[in-house]
This record gives sequence, structure tokens and C-alpha cells, in this order.
Amino acid sequence: MTLADLPATELVAKYRDRSLSPVEVLEDVLARVEEWEPRISALYALDPAGARAAAQESERRWRDGTAGALDGVPVTVKENIATRGTPVPQGTAATELIPAAEDAPAAARLRAAGAVIFSKTTMPEYGMLSSGVSTFHALTRNPWDLSKTAGGSSAGAAAAAAAGYGPIHIGTDIGGSIRLPAGWCGLVGLKPTHGRIAVGNPYPGRAIGPLTRTADDAALALSVMSGYDPRDHTSIPAASDTYEITLNGLRVALLLDAGLGLPVDPEVTAAVSAMAATLEKAGAIVEPISPIITREMLDGLDRFWRVRSASDIAALPEERRAKVLPQIREWVSTAGELDAFDVFRGYSQMGAMASAVGNVFTAYDVILSPVAPITAFPAELAYPTNDPSKPFEHIAFTVPYNMSQHPATTVNAGWSTAGLPIGAQLAVPHHQDLRALALAAYLDTQRAERRDWP
Repeated sequence: MTLADLPATELVAKYRDRSLSPVEVLEDVLARVEEWEPRISALYALDPAGARAAAQESERRWRDGTAGALDGVPVTVKENIATRGTPVPQGTAATELIPAAEDAPAAARLRAAGAVIFSKTTMPEYGMLSSGVSTFHALTRNPWDLSKTAGGSSAGAAAAAAAGYGPIHIGTDIGGSIRLPAGWCGLVGLKPTHGRIAVGNPYPGRAIGPLTRTADDAALALSVMSGYDPRDHTSIPAASDTYEITLNGLRVALLLDAGLGLPVDPEVTAAVSAMAATLEKAGAIVEPISPIITREMLDGLDRFWRVRSASDIAALPEERRAKVLPQIREWVSTAGELDAFDVFRGYSQMGAMASAVGNVFTAYDVILSPVAPITAFPAELAYPTNDPSKPFEHIAFTVPYNMSQHPATTVNAGWSTAGLPIGAQLAVPHHQDLRALALAAYLDTQRAERRDWP
């Protein structure tokens, strides 16, 4: 293990006792980037010079006793989270490259805490895909197996975390875009309670959260980014939950069948079931539950998002519209066949999903499920189905919590026989984000098989 692999919690402790310097840690991270980046293409707008200057300033703050909670910790931010002076292409060649005027709230809080934001990370076309396929960025690949996707839309964040580009990487999630890549890359990925981290440009389902190798680091990142910001009317004050969990008597709903979408791979079922057995042995009450959402709900969501995306793409000048990924253009091409009633009924399914999830939490403290029904699929595919008319068949376990705004985190549940990570998802009631991470931390310590990072 090199300095680039150390968790943020350990880095902060070593900076404090002067056994490590932010400058030497950053140099090790940049060396790791130089080694891996030609193979995985995880980064956008890498800024070594700016990062070195920030690391030197951090070193001074540690000497002066004015260091912040993440001072000197190398961090990346997904490219659709604005950072001042850097364009936000949103993964597509169709976007005009206009430098952002200011940091988005999450990026601003990271900087205020002393984090060294040394690069942005890649994402697929408009963030609409669970892969790294983009007309702007090079194809992002999974460090565990370069032939496979890192997932998406927080593709680069997940690949960077798995490859050891420092400890903390910030992504966004509207249907699983933090949790899916985290699961496929063996990471902890938290989609927090909506509003806990201000997004700056909110819309239904969208959240910002960390992708890390440890739950402790995710909790640290969450604490730094949490809180109200006047630029986001959906943001809320920091919560008062604690990073602890009581297992004895914990009521766990075990969801192994989403009831729709791709069939669950038997190896995925086995890995998540083993985690359920671990919880039961520790005193939790584990009960299988029936599927939470319906085909009507998922198809309604598809109709609404398709029309919304078609509207955005139609507003582009023709020469830019032609640059949009063909699979996305094919998906939105049928939007004109839908009438206003179809769109309204589709929109209403967000509320239906939220109600369905809320009903489960009247009887249970945690919902344990797979993150995805399958392990990572070939990197070149935009969708695991390879069919633009069926883009959401893999998100039935993740998307309900975007609509219900509940926190959900991932933890590695093991590996497939092909050596690919299998992710488990832990969803909890609103504002209990840290409890979910504490449970993830416990389960990580109980995993029978451990493997070195790529």
C-alpha cells in the first residue's frame, strides 16, 4: 500500500502528527494517476499545478494550526458539479464549453475544509447512462477488469476510487449513478437524504454524495458537504444522526427480487443473502419482502425522463444536436408519440414510488438488496441491455430511493467467479445516512473474503 491508498481519516491523523505532508501525498496520487489513467480514462481537467499549490497551502495551515476537516486530502469532483473556471460538458460533445462562474455548493464546502481538488472526473452522455460511454470523454473502464464498465453516471469517480487516486471522490445520483458504479467497483457509495448535500441546481431525484473505499471516509466527506445553501431551495440543515448502529433487534427487509427488469444473477443473490445471514447472526431480524415497485412505475418514469430529455435536446442548435450520442437520440426519438396525459401519468409515478418505499419503512429499519442484478457489463455498451428502448432494466433496486429521497449506500458483498465486485445496498429512513454508513462499515469487517485493490 502506498500513500495514494491511505484513507482520508488516516491521512488527516498523520498530517496532524506531522508524520506525513499533503505535498508528498499529492505527489504519490499524481504518480498513481500517471500509471493508471492511460488504461481507465477516469479524469477530466486534471490540474497538477493548481493541486501542488493547494497542497503547499495546506501544509502551511497544518503548521499554523488552522487546518480544516479535510485539509490536504486529495479529492476529485464529478464534472457536472461546477468548479470555478472549468467548463461543465456533462459528458457530451453537444455542450458549449463555458467556464463555470463559481464552485457549486459541494465543491465550495470541500475547498473550505481544505480538500485538494486535483481533478474532475468523467461521466457519460448527459449523465443518462450507467456506463462510461461519452461523445466528449474517452471511454472510462473498470480497474478490476479493463474490459468492463466502471458503471455510471459517476463513472470516473468510481474508477478513480478503485484505482487509488486518493481517498474521496464525489459523484451525483438520479437513478443509481453513485451506487451502481460503486457496487461494480467494490466501493462504498452514498446517495444521501435529498437536500442533505446542496446540489445547486436541483431537480427530482438528483443527489450528490461520496464514493470511497471505506465507510469512515464516506462519513467524513458527508459531514463536510452537509448543510443548507441558499443557492439550493431543496437543501436542509445538517442532520443530527450519529455514526453508530445497534444490530440486536434491527429490523431488516431483505429484497432479493425487484420484480422487474433484468433477472438477478445467482452469484449476486448468494452474496447479498450471505450478508443477510451475517446480520441475523448478530441479532438482527431479517425478513424477505415482496418487490417494492411495479412495471407501471418504472415505465412511467421512463416516459417522463424521455420527454424531458427530448425537450432539452430539441432546444439545441441542429449542429450541436447532431453530436449527441446516437443511443440517446434513438431513446428520445419516440417522445413525440406521447401526449400530455402520458407525461403527467409518468411524472406521477415518482410519487407512487416514494409512497411504496415509505410503506416499507413503517415496518423495517433497513432494506437490504443487491445494488444491481448483474455484475459489470462490457465497457463499450451504453446500456447493459444494449437496447436504447430498454435503458432502465438494471435500476429497479436503486431508483426507488431517488424518488422517495431516502438515503441508500453500498458496500462490497464479495466477488463473482470472474473476479468482479458484487455490491449490496442498504437503504434507511430519512436523515439516517450515518447509520447506514455505520452498518456498511460493520458488514465490511465481517466479509469472509478480502482482496487487494487493483
